[in-house]
Amino acid sequence: MTSFASYQNEIYLQGLGGAVPPFTTDPDALEQSARDRLGPGPFWYVAGGAGSGATVRANREAFDRVRIVPRMLTNSTERHLGVSVLGTELPAPVMLAPVGVQSILHPDGELATARAAAELGVPMVLSTASSHTIEEVAEASGDGPRWYQLYWPNDPDVCASLLDRARKAGYTALVVTLDTWTLAWRPHDLDQAYLPFLRGVGTAIPFSDPVFRAGLHKSPEEDMPMAILRWVQLFTGTDKSWDQLSFLREHWDGPIVLKGIQHADDARKAVEYGMDGVVVSNHGGRQVDGAVGSLDALPSIVEAVGEQVDVLFDSGIRTGADIVKALALGAKAVMVGRPFAYGLAHGGQVGVRHVLRSLLADFDLTLGLSGHRSPADLGPDALRFS
Repeated sequence: MTSFASYQNEIYLQGLGGAVPPFTTDPDALEQSARDRLGPGPFWYVAGGAGSGATVRANREAFDRVRIVPRMLTNSTERHLGVSVLGTELPAPVMLAPVGVQSILHPDGELATARAAAELGVPMVLSTASSHTIEEVAEASGDGPRWYQLYWPNDPDVCASLLDRARKAGYTALVVTLDTWTLAWRPHDLDQAYLPFLRGVGTAIPFSDPVFRAGLHKSPEEDMPMAILRWVQLFTGTDKSWDQLSFLREHWDGPIVLKGIQHADDARKAVEYGMDGVVVSNHGGRQVDGAVGSLDALPSIVEAVGEQVDVLFDSGIRTGADIVKALALGAKAVMVGRPFAYGLAHGGQVGVRHVLRSLLADFDLTLGLSGHRSPADLGPDALRFS
């Protein structure tokens, strides 16, 4: 049984020799430190939101309105954090959200993230917008658990090829992002005129795909602008419909999870169309300005489909207390995005590992100190709402 809380003791003991953590353990300070380290383009590509940023704020405000009510004398000294989600065994109910173009944060990008996640046994969800190929990230992940996130291309043959590659490379579940079929109005990125894909960054997966390459007159290495133009045509500007999900089921024989669900009726339709799970997510506030905070959307979705499929949560996770709150409201596991990206910016694999160990330790301690021995113990009665 893994004791993630032991990272706290490790830090204090190392302090006896004059050593302090390589980077801050405070998530707010970590974001500010990342801003100091990165140029405005890369930083705001990660940190920024759609429009006025109201949805980014709503995600955090939703957590602030929910309070944990600790219970005493519950024999919570030893805790078991492991859960099983869609056939993947997790040492704790935490996964790495699909974050694209990670090479803008550190040269090793997704490779560093995959190695850190594998060290801790935490599943990584690889973005279609990766800076490295499906196969390269799988190799870096080794025996670590990994899922694949699909930005759904408009060319069915390219889509089928991507899914085939992911399955062959050991990705066990498919996460289909529904809310980003075109980019939202993102002022921070627009003010910098910063879109990495137009520079050929975050395009490693399609550019390495044999079917995508077969549709080009010249390879991306020979004619990058035309390859980027084809990428734009395939991956942006076209929304899909529910009945098209059958194509994904036809070409993927593992679990399929729909990411971007915010309404209970959409969750019900996901079940109706044979999906295995949903991710309650607003893309970290990056797609619809003024949208509902994800934590506010979670209870109604759990009530609608929680007994039929696994409900995962994304958007706004920063602390161990956040994880406790999301699980108590019915999420089976959570995805964390920006914090590990900031860790990557600080030190590659070491930075990601530090951020994950800090978050997992915080969760482990908060779970126990609030009077619970496992995620299964958590329910709405552990919370108060203001």
